[in-house]
Amino acid sequence: MSRKLYELFITFAKIGLFTFGGGYAMIAIIENECVEKRKWLTDAEMSTMTAIAESTPGPIAINCATYTGYIQAGIKGAVIATLGMAVPSFVIIYLISLFFDNFLEITLIANAFKGIKIAVGVVIVNAGFTMMKKMNKAIHMKIILIISCMIMLLVSLLSVHLSSVYLLLLAGAVNVAIFNIKNSKAKRGGQK
Repeated sequence: MSRKLYELFITFAKIGLFTFGGGYAMIAIIENECVEKRKWLTDAEMSTMTAIAESTPGPIAINCATYTGYIQAGIKGAVIATLGMAVPSFVIIYLISLFFDNFLEITLIANAFKGIKIAVGVVIVNAGFTMMKKMNKAIHMKIILIISCMIMLLVSLLSVHLSSVYLLLLAGAVNVAIFNIKNSKAKRGGQK
């Protein structure tokens, strides 16, 4: 195995092993490892990767690992990074399943999971603010973000069932419409 493939596997195995809370909690860790420490991705590539990983089927963390692996080492890199992200979780879940009946009855474990829930929330909010700081500064992007956050907050408070996919598609459609309007105005302005 080449050094690059080894680094991909170890990096994503570490992320998969030590990150709780699912894909959104892993985004901040992936950004730290892949953008800040290893310089495998730029901030713009990280934002693009996150949007693509969220929009495509499958867990967001696996999609991010696959994308990063592919950028770094092609198909082999994608496979190795994906395995690195998935294997630790699989092993941990398998081991827990062997003892699950007794696992959550252990007071220390139950209390640890309560603390982890709080920490995961903080990590997800931190990742959101970090990405928000780096996003495009266009005013319409900020308006879409604020409206989307308000809608999701209302949906949560009112206990209404609304998939975030619909909100994602609506935000994408609004952004495409704004792009087309600006583009057509620029073309008309250039023809005068």
